[in-house]
Amino acid sequence: MSWQNNRGVFPVLELRPNCECCDKNLPPNSVEAMICTYECTFCKSCVEEVLSNVCPNCGGGFCPRPVRPRLARREGVGIRFQPASQKRVLSRYSKKEMQDFAVSVKGVAPQER
Repeated sequence: MSWQNNRGVFPVLELRPNCECCDKNLPPNSVEAMICTYECTFCKSCVEEVLSNVCPNCGGGFCPRPVRPRLARREGVGIRFQPASQKRVLSRYSKKEMQDFAVSVKGVAPQER
């Protein structure tokens, strides 16, 4: 998805609706959602307690997912105009595989992975 204004076209985050590990709902305004650089999406609890800040898909780290504005405070910008994804995504790895991978990588700082 993208967004366009008078300065050009910009990509928009997908805002996936769930944690890929525990399937917890993560609505567009959730402050519990964490993403990696590829938008893999996990809840804060799984990132801290299961994944040790290691994305099980790419090996990178996580940061809080931004919240998309509910109200269009600028013309054409907001959840109404750039809706969140409805497609649920679950990791292809089991929780055990995710934990094992995290243990093997967590000793390396995210910027060094």
